[in-house]
Amino acid sequence: MKRLSHQDIQARLSEAPGWRYDGSVLSRQWRFADFREAVAFVNRVAGLAEALDHHPDILIRYHTVQLTLTTHSVGGVTEKDLQLAARINRLE
Repeated sequence: MKRLSHQDIQARLSEAPGWRYDGSVLSRQWRFADFREAVAFVNRVAGLAEALDHHPDILIRYHTVQLTLTTHSVGGVTEKDLQLAARINRLE
């Protein structure tokens, strides 16, 4: 899998609204009513990630979930990260 250029990623971020690119990762944060809703969302993300065999870094702080996407094997963002970001957005 090929690492995407900064320009390619910026051009494609419109396909995954809400996600930020900081030079090596994509990240996004969600806020839920409570911890239970946050964990339920993470469980939906986990099912999707398993199906795509591409797994985000997940941070849960009470009712806030932060997801970070990168392809560790190439040291940056790939097509797989952008696809997963767009699919996670459809879980909302």
